[in-house]
Amino acid sequence: MLHTRARWRRVPLGGLSVDPLTEAEVVSHVRSALARGEGGWIVTPNVDILRHVSRDPRLRAQLREADLVVADGTPLVWAARLAGWNLPARVTGSDLIWSLSRALAADDHGVFILGGTPGDLGEDDGAHRAALVLADTFPGLRIAGTLCPPFGFDKDPATLAEVCDAVVAADPRMVYVGIGFPRQEHLIRRLRAALPRTWFLGCGAAVNFVAGDIQRANPAMQKAGLEWLDRLAREPRRLARRYLREDAPFAAALLARSLHHRLTHRPAHRA
Repeated sequence: MLHTRARWRRVPLGGLSVDPLTEAEVVSHVRSALARGEGGWIVTPNVDILRHVSRDPRLRAQLREADLVVADGTPLVWAARLAGWNLPARVTGSDLIWSLSRALAADDHGVFILGGTPGDLGEDDGAHRAALVLADTFPGLRIAGTLCPPFGFDKDPATLAEVCDAVVAADPRMVYVGIGFPRQEHLIRRLRAALPRTWFLGCGAAVNFVAGDIQRANPAMQKAGLEWLDRLAREPRRLARRYLREDAPFAAALLARSLHHRLTHRPAHRA
C-alpha cells in the first residue's frame, strides 16, 4: 500500500478517512505510482456509500485498505468544511474515468473496463462501447480488455473465477470496475493480490455514463451538488427510497455532527 498518510493529513468523515486531494492531484499520484511499478485502489464514497460504511464495521474495515479515498459527493465536502477540515473539492469516479484515461494514454498504459449494460439483440455491451468512446477521445489509449458480466455473476463461483482470470490475464495497469457498490469493492479486493502493479477504480455508473446508456446531469447541477436530484428525476422508482428516506436523513445528521465538532473544538483542526 502507498504511504498516503505520511504525505497529507486525512479528513475523518463517517467512519472513513478521506484524502484532501483535487482531481488533478489524484491523477498525478496515480501516474507517479505507476511509474514506480506500484498499483493501488481508489474509493470514491458518496453519501450512500458513507451511510453503508457507518453501519457495517466489516465493510468499513475493507474500505480502509484503499490507497486513496476521495469524496464523490458534495455533502461530504460541505460536512468537512463545516467541521473545519480542509477538503478542497469533490472528486467523482465519473470524472476520474476521463482524466485518468487521458493520463494513461499519454503514458502508454493499458486499461480494462469491467461493467456496464449488457448488449441487446447482438449490439455491443456497455463496457465495449465505453472503451470505444475512451479510445476515440484519447488516441493512444490501449484497451487491454472489456467485460460486461451478467448481474449476479459474482454469486456464482465459477463465473466469478472466469471474470477474475480474464482481468488477470490481460495484465492492465488500470481497471475501471463499474458494477455497483459494494460488489465492485469486493471484486477489487479479490483482484489486487494477483495484480500488484495495477490501479483499480470502483466507478459505479461511470461506465454507463461514458457508453451513453445513462445521461449525466448538466455541469451546473453537478457544481451545485444537485446531481442526485437529476438522477432521482430519471429513475424515481429505483432511487426514491435510497435518496429521500435513507440518504437525506443521513446527510443531515452528518452535517449536524460536523457543526457540533466545529462548535466544540476551537480552534478547529485543519489538514
